[in-house]
Amino acid sequence: MAKKVKTKQKQFLNKKAYHDYIVEEAIEVGIELLGSEVKAIREGRINLKDSFVRIVKGEVFIFNMHISHLSTTHTTYKQSETRERKLLLHKKQINKLYEKVTKDGYTIVATKLYFNDKNFVKLNIAPAKGKKLHDKREALKQKDMKKQTQRILKEWNR
Repeated sequence: MAKKVKTKQKQFLNKKAYHDYIVEEAIEVGIELLGSEVKAIREGRINLKDSFVRIVKGEVFIFNMHISHLSTTHTTYKQSETRERKLLLHKKQINKLYEKVTKDGYTIVATKLYFNDKNFVKLNIAPAKGKKLHDKREALKQKDMKKQTQRILKEWNR
């Protein structure tokens, strides 16, 4: 019997979400895609930077997630690159997110897209609260200080 070899799957992160928002616990959701879109994601032709999630009539959609066309896709099957795509959640999860967004003033952002062990495309979404300008500056200062200390420790160990 041959063993299954697990390969490292690509993960596509939304770094801008972590810069602009204070992100809380993430929820893993499925996403409704076309076959050519899945192939494009495998090639890395995806951008989560400007994407956002909205709840419309009890269903959850992601808007402005950019998936580029493949050169091998037939012209009749080409959809809009930034079309809205339905997210697959349980009703309880939708209600929980809706309650969080309406009462507490949060927004829902996409944080990560990846392929799971069964080769399904999964998206992590999370409720997030916007950062103020001084919070962003403080985060950049902390990040810079951490880089400097790592560099100093690396030079010291030589």
